[in-house]
Amino acid sequence: MNAFPLTTAPCSISRESKNRSDVRDGWYITHTGRKYPDVSRGASPQTPVSKMTEMCIQKTAMSKKRIEKTTSRTAAMTCMCRAASSLENNRHYHSDDRLAVKLLPAPARVLIHIPLFIKFFTQLLAPPGVYEYVIARTKYIDAAFERALAGRFDQILLFGAGYDTRALRFQGKAQHTCIFELDAPHTQQAKIKQLKKRNLSIPPNLVFISIDFEKEPLSPKLDMAGFQKDRRNLFILEGLLMYLKPESVKETFQIIREYAGTGSLVVFDYIRASVLRHENTLYGEAGLIKSVSKAGEQWQFGIEPAEIGAFAAVQGFEVSNHKCVHELEVAYFQDASGRQMGRINGTHCIVTMARP
Repeated sequence: MNAFPLTTAPCSISRESKNRSDVRDGWYITHTGRKYPDVSRGASPQTPVSKMTEMCIQKTAMSKKRIEKTTSRTAAMTCMCRAASSLENNRHYHSDDRLAVKLLPAPARVLIHIPLFIKFFTQLLAPPGVYEYVIARTKYIDAAFERALAGRFDQILLFGAGYDTRALRFQGKAQHTCIFELDAPHTQQAKIKQLKKRNLSIPPNLVFISIDFEKEPLSPKLDMAGFQKDRRNLFILEGLLMYLKPESVKETFQIIREYAGTGSLVVFDYIRASVLRHENTLYGEAGLIKSVSKAGEQWQFGIEPAEIGAFAAVQGFEVSNHKCVHELEVAYFQDASGRQMGRINGTHCIVTMARP
C-alpha cells in the first residue's frame, strides 16, 4: 500500500504520488440488480431521466475490505448529497459546500443541475432521511470548524475526510491553523487528483495523511506528518466510528487523548447501538441498513445516547453538546412558527466533547 509522501515539517506536503488511482474509479452509476456503464468512462449525460430514477452513485467492489482496495462509496454518496444541498433554494435544505459539485464526475455534474434527477436522488434513491441528516451534519460540523478557526486553534485533524472541502472553503480564515486530513489511500488519492483536475489549489496549511485505520498504527503517521501533541486541537470524526471495530474505536480515542491539549474539542457522529441489533424502531433505519450492507461497508460500533456521558468520561473528555434526531430537526429543519420542514433519519446522533 503506497502512502502519500509527506515531509516532517508541520503544514508542509509533497504533492506528488506514485500509482494513484484514477479519481473516476468507483464512481459508477448502477441500477438495482443491473450494471450500467461507469459515467466517468463515457456514459452519456443525455441518458433518459427515466433510467436515472433508480440510479445512484456507488462502487462496484463489495468485499469486506472494499475501502482498502477502492474509493469509499459512502464518501461519494456524501459528496453527492452535499453537492445537491449547495444548489437548494430552500434555506433549511441549503448548505454551503459549493465545492462538492466540482468533485463530482463530469456527467454527475450535469445531472446534479436537473431538478427531476435531484428529486429522485434525494427522495427515492437515498434511504429515508439520509439527505436531511447529511445536511444537518454538514452544517453542524461547518459551524464547529469555523469556531475553531475563529478561536485560533492550533490544529484540526479530520479522520476519514473523504471528499471534505472545509480546508478549501474556509482557507481565508485558517491562517493560524494547520489542517490535517486522514483517509484510506485510494479515497484520498482520488480526491487529490480531482482537486488538481478542477484547478482547485491545495492550501499550504493542508496536510494529507493516508492510513488503513484497521491495520496501521496512527501515532507514527501523525508524528511523521508533523501533527503536534498538547496543542489546542479540533478532532473531527465524521461518518467514521460506526465502521470501526470497538477495539479500533478505543485505540483511536486513546491517541486523541494523547495528542489533545487543554481546551481541545472532538466532534463525531455515531449510530445508536440498537441499530446494530436490528431493532428497526427508528425512522429510515431499515432502508439505511440495507444500503450500507449493499455497499460492503458494514457498521460495527454503536453507542446508546444515554451512555454518551460515560463514554466521554472514559476517554478523558466532557460532553459539551449532544444532538440526536429531535434536536437536529429543531436546529436545522424547523421554521420560525415551529413547523418541521424536513425529517432526519433517526439512526445517528452528533456529539462535541471537550478536553478539560
